[in-house]
Amino acid sequence: MKIKTELTFPSELKDEPIICNLCKKFDIILTIVEASFSTATGWSILILEGGEEELERAFKYLENSGVKIEETQKIA
Repeated sequence: MKIKTELTFPSELKDEPIICNLCKKFDIILTIVEASFSTATGWSILILEGGEEELERAFKYLENSGVKIEETQKIA
């Protein structure tokens, strides 16, 4: 399953390796389509590919970390 998602990162997460942890903690393939980060905020558009349960776990991790999930779209 492939999901395209847009994420927003609050300033308090600027020093956290959130995107890196997605690949290390979960059995998914991650593609960064576009991203921009500053000291105040950050955003990224990612494509996550993996099993449904693993993707659900990854999204829970993002939510629990404080990342705002703006939009998700399944990709054929």
